[in-house]
Amino acid sequence: MTRLIAFNKPYGVLSQFSKEGDHPTLADYIDIPDVYPAGRLDRDSEGLLLLTDDGKLQQRIADPKFKKFKTYWVEVEKKPDETALQQLREGVTLKDGLTRPAKVKLIDEPELWERDPPVRFRKNIPTAWLALSISEGKNRQVRRMTAAVGYPTLRLVRACIGDWQLGDLKLGQWRELDVNQAGNKS
Repeated sequence: MTRLIAFNKPYGVLSQFSKEGDHPTLADYIDIPDVYPAGRLDRDSEGLLLLTDDGKLQQRIADPKFKKFKTYWVEVEKKPDETALQQLREGVTLKDGLTRPAKVKLIDEPELWERDPPVRFRKNIPTAWLALSISEGKNRQVRRMTAAVGYPTLRLVRACIGDWQLGDLKLGQWRELDVNQAGNKS
């Protein structure tokens, strides 16, 4: 029977089970044999990480050729103007090429857990939140995209992968998902 696990990855945790330096890993939170991450989140990103024991499902979730949208809540410096949002929607040229078009909109600050360490606060520079969805996964792509249009990312939380959502999953907690959920469709 295929297992699919949703994990709310805290800031600073590596998306792997093997130790690397003093950083916490998935092994510090998940004690389930033979499950592996379907994709990854950078150490300084938070939120939804899916793990499975099924290699084919892992590929359908992580491989960009299946164009499964991943939605991030992104706190950026300053409030992006419509020109910047349109650039993100059309695709942004990065050092490794043009990104696929993103879905993006300004949102109210989501209700989240406190981050440890907290995001730096500068009273003379306002922040804004975006819901940004991409269907590929270049290295640190969302951060590079927002920086390329002039709005550096301060905090990045993955909220959805396909139709699978973070929902009310508490920080550092995991739950088993139904593999037949709509998020499994290619």
